[in-house]
Amino acid sequence: MHNYYENARNMAVDILRKEAVRSNELVRKTAETAVQATLLFAPEETIDIEALITELLHLFSITVQDATVLDDHDPKLHTPWLPDKKGGIRWRFWTRYMTYLEREFGMPPTVVNSLHELTDMVLERLEEPARPGPWDRRGMVVGSVQSGKTANYVGLINKAIDAGYKLVIVLAGIHSNLRAQTQLRVDEGILGFDTQKTRKLDNQSQWVGVGKLPGEKLVVHSLTSSDEKGDFNKKMADTVGVMIGGDPVVLVIKKNSSVLKNLVNWVLHVGGSDDPVSGKRVVRDVPLLLIDDEADNASINTKDRVGSSCSEVTAINGRIRHLLDAFDKSAYVGYTATPFANIFINPDAETPDHGDDLFPRSFIINVKPPSNYVGPAKVFGLDGDSDAGIQPCDGLDIVREIDDYATTSRFPPKHRSDHIPTELPESLKQAIRCFILTCSARRARGQDKKHNSMLIHVTRFVNVQGHVVRMVRDELIALQRRIEFGDGSLTRTLVDELRELWELEFVPVSENMGQEAGAVVEWADIEQELHAATSKISVATINGFAKEALDYRDHEAEGRSVIAVGGDKLSRGLTLEGLSVSYFLRTTRMYDALMQMGRWFGYRPGYLDLCRLFTTRTLASWYRHIALADEELRREFDYMVAAGLTPERYGLRVRTHPAGMIVTALNKMSHGVNRQLSWEGTLVQTTDLSKGDPEIGANLSAT
Repeated sequence: MHNYYENARNMAVDILRKEAVRSNELVRKTAETAVQATLLFAPEETIDIEALITELLHLFSITVQDATVLDDHDPKLHTPWLPDKKGGIRWRFWTRYMTYLEREFGMPPTVVNSLHELTDMVLERLEEPARPGPWDRRGMVVGSVQSGKTANYVGLINKAIDAGYKLVIVLAGIHSNLRAQTQLRVDEGILGFDTQKTRKLDNQSQWVGVGKLPGEKLVVHSLTSSDEKGDFNKKMADTVGVMIGGDPVVLVIKKNSSVLKNLVNWVLHVGGSDDPVSGKRVVRDVPLLLIDDEADNASINTKDRVGSSCSEVTAINGRIRHLLDAFDKSAYVGYTATPFANIFINPDAETPDHGDDLFPRSFIINVKPPSNYVGPAKVFGLDGDSDAGIQPCDGLDIVREIDDYATTSRFPPKHRSDHIPTELPESLKQAIRCFILTCSARRARGQDKKHNSMLIHVTRFVNVQGHVVRMVRDELIALQRRIEFGDGSLTRTLVDELRELWELEFVPVSENMGQEAGAVVEWADIEQELHAATSKISVATINGFAKEALDYRDHEAEGRSVIAVGGDKLSRGLTLEGLSVSYFLRTTRMYDALMQMGRWFGYRPGYLDLCRLFTTRTLASWYRHIALADEELRREFDYMVAAGLTPERYGLRVRTHPAGMIVTALNKMSHGVNRQLSWEGTLVQTTDLSKGDPEIGANLSAT
């Protein structure tokens, strides 16, 4: 089936990317030309020219700031290689992935160009794969929550394979569903085939993502699959018989001690040899790239204490270090959006059995998100800090503070695992209605094939989540029936309620948001889509005991609409496609944990004005504070870069919270120290003195 709109868009993007200046008039003329060319042999088809122009203007208006980097600056530890060797490398995997991002994924050209530069920045700080060992590089890339770090490291992996890295291992969180979701992205962006299915070269249904593009099928192997039970298995690996050191091999595994142990044993068995000096078994001449996704989660050695011998390590930390130590050529890159724990790793920790700790001694890269990224500062605003040069700003009008949830029949703040809620708060019922309107409005905007998600995160207890799912499902079914069959003789129908909610809740926000809002839609258009939009919505339980999964790929053709109810599995890493409405009550006093729970951050093209976050006043204020702390941390990092410091010499400070929030878990902060705010290295002086009696009187009283 032809997608004439996408063909016209791709043609217009190819033309416009060559232009230095893209005026509105040029964009319109290019769009018209692309539409005419696309429909030349299909005159009976139509393409929405105005929608195409709007998308093109949006794509080419996005800007990206340059990343900043701290380097180790020691020529003994690293030999620069990429600039000289770049022209001689066949970038087959990377070119295929770049084409996929532009053509199929619809990534803005400026963002693709930025990704190209950023992955080069990381790759050149790793070692040249052909360089004789031993060598060991360790770095970290700091992004933003839901800002596209998976696309970043998938791009890096493609380039690393082109450059000659033979074994790539991705550590993808601590939950099976997150590992499976990451494997799906690897299937689409690197492998090109569905790892759940038999890979037959003559079966076109096996190809996904980059594998569907025209051109040669690139050879790369995997011993893991996107099935939730598809983690690394030594018995299966031995059966398949894939060796390391020949064709490239990519594995996506969970951060699990047993899985890591089996992986280490396997690589040493199939590729290792005894070292005559140390007596240890080592894999030689097989360059390893280890990607640690969510590097602040589970990878940190929480047993490392100030004054200790560093000999005690946590199981997962020890396995990761052992894996790196098993290769004479290894590169480790940690990716995280919340580096609060990583900056407190002891840079001098080392043991004979495990090697160095995971401190990013080689480089740390601070990645700025694109201008269309919706992050904590944009959602919640900033209080600002004149001393740090941070200006205050208001957040978006999409946060709704709620307080009707805390009764014993609903979700009291300190409920136990045996709590049984018996009714939904009115605010949650309204949130579900907002989700119905959002799904309908997106259909009216021509986004009917897109995924839609709603997040409900009110408790960490699985039993309580079960009761919530039952009540939410009952509420949804009742709404679906009323929309399909009507309300009979009721004077105030559900459609009347939804129209009033649309006009009071959505219309003013869309008008005030200006260019960031999607296309204007009238109520008549939304009402026409209500039944089709609502009937698609289902409710899914996302926890360790649920059989359901967020299988968006199985609904790729028509889009999936889902209300996801969960707890810890929704707290980190997992992406909710098309997330628009969130109902969030879960509290934690740790900066990093709370930030990671904010699954609503990210990109909302064409529907940002339809997004809503229902939460408490306390949580909103906490997020506003963390946004300021995060902004300060990144500015502090840039100051270190300007001063020419190395990762081992940097000293980042994180703003504490006056009401008792903590930066990260206490067992990850044993090498951190508390300090009073200092103005060291800055000039602070009073330039304005008030002559007013009230101010003078207040000063005298204070003195």
